[in-house]
Amino acid sequence: MYDVIIRNGTIVDGTGAKKFVADLAIENGRIAEIATQIVAEAREVVDATGFIVTPGFVDIHTHFDGQVTWDDLLEPTSGHGVTTVVMGNCGVGFAPVRPGSEEWLVQLMEGVEDIPGTALHEGITWGWETFPEYLDVIEKRNYAIDISAYVPHASVRAYVMGDRGAKNEPATADDIAQMAQIVREAREAGAVGFSTSRTLNHKARDGEPVPGTFAALDELNGIADGLVAAGGGMFEVAPQGLEFDRPVFLSEVEWMASLAERTGLPVSFAMLQNELNADSWREALDVVDRVNGQGGRMHPQIAARPFGMMIGWDGYHFFQKRPTFIALSEKLSSEDLRRELAKPEVKALILSEEDSAPDASKQFDSIGAFLLSMLDKMYSMGDTPDYEPGPEQLVANMAQAAGVDVVSFAYDLLNKDEGRSFLMLPFFNYVGGTQDAIYEMLKHPATVSGLSDGGAHVRMICDASIPTYVLSHWARDRHRGPKLTIEDAVKIQTLDTAKVMGFDDRGQLTVGKKADINIIDMDTLALGFPHAEDDLPAGGRRLLQTATGYVATIVNGVITRRNGVDTGARPGRLVRSR
Repeated sequence: MYDVIIRNGTIVDGTGAKKFVADLAIENGRIAEIATQIVAEAREVVDATGFIVTPGFVDIHTHFDGQVTWDDLLEPTSGHGVTTVVMGNCGVGFAPVRPGSEEWLVQLMEGVEDIPGTALHEGITWGWETFPEYLDVIEKRNYAIDISAYVPHASVRAYVMGDRGAKNEPATADDIAQMAQIVREAREAGAVGFSTSRTLNHKARDGEPVPGTFAALDELNGIADGLVAAGGGMFEVAPQGLEFDRPVFLSEVEWMASLAERTGLPVSFAMLQNELNADSWREALDVVDRVNGQGGRMHPQIAARPFGMMIGWDGYHFFQKRPTFIALSEKLSSEDLRRELAKPEVKALILSEEDSAPDASKQFDSIGAFLLSMLDKMYSMGDTPDYEPGPEQLVANMAQAAGVDVVSFAYDLLNKDEGRSFLMLPFFNYVGGTQDAIYEMLKHPATVSGLSDGGAHVRMICDASIPTYVLSHWARDRHRGPKLTIEDAVKIQTLDTAKVMGFDDRGQLTVGKKADINIIDMDTLALGFPHAEDDLPAGGRRLLQTATGYVATIVNGVITRRNGVDTGARPGRLVRSR
């Protein structure tokens, strides 16, 4: 008798092969049989008629490093068909840590990834110093999904070099040797690789760049050699120049290419399209093709939708420093505040005011003025979340058509849906108001879908929902350009992401592989609008985005969600490198 049989589902197996209708049996957490008709019995039978059956999604770019110590559900990611995550990206994390420097790591994560420091302080349950000890602590917990982790450069550098490392002073040969040894030990203990950040956009709460931002090549190569000595692992990079500086970005791609060629390590780096150099990503792919054509392994991480931020009353917005808004927000609940903001006299008062002086201790406290300057690049998302809006949905164009002042019009847009509406500001991946470049990136054989930032930027984005978006938008709904086949849309976030991380036991529906599975109703699969919840430790606020259409999600052979509802099962475990 099998544990579970999924009957009559349309199998999209993750390999890119054509879909087919079949039964699938699960036993002891593994796929035991796939056949046109399985005649055996099972403890549980799931009727998947009319639904697709896919591998669980593998999200390789998250920041759950703190959340894993207090949250076994790991929302929002677990609600979008994800069954395995990789955390510790962008060079930041919470191990190794010198006793007494915990506060510094919290401030670093708060600054870089916009996770409330109050939530991290209250939520994190410390109990480790080294990275192997950190993994041991995680291993003692059970989760809704599987978890794996990079060892982060910033933590390693500060652990070895103290203040010199935190302040980005040059590393000595002895420093490099110690860092390489720590990375080697972390890899041998189960880290899936090493991550570093070199972008100037990543800064601690005090404004200092992330440790490692200016690391010399001898430091990076020395650390890479530590990985090699431990048998390999991914070398993940948030590169300099990515945002706007083409020469710097391409020089970054070249040193990463050299590292990949010299060491044989797989190298993954963030790649986005920007307005100033709209084709620099193509030049980067030329380098990738050259290296991979010679046996190297370079894998740009791409975002499957525009990369930017959401603007709304419950997150960051234009008027957050206006005296009236501040006064009202300090004394009213969220519901009462939204009702008050809808009153014409309150609107008039707020629009007449100047911003109050920003509080330097609060991240993004002065962002309102910047957002007002970007109204010509900001979109209304419509009645349903539309991440590929046309020019008619630009806020400035809508205001002009209505004959209304654009700032006043933007205020009214925030009041839609009883004040729960959001606007979209795409910073990257939307040059010319189209996702055509994303389509090209998704189709390239070397790229991998990533950059969801699950667990991070909690008042700015909801990109943990990207796995759902890949299916709903790219395989079904897109109307402004070519789409992906359902087979390809599944493959890019299952087998492709699993393979690049060295997870050879998952990512495809094949007998013997892990039973990490989604059953999905493509007719009802949809994203809801972002909404705010004050559910982080210490009452911290975050934006969440739910999905419909997930009939069931299975992790290690156990059903963890039914029709989008958590079953309470916690079969997820720490995944250590082999």
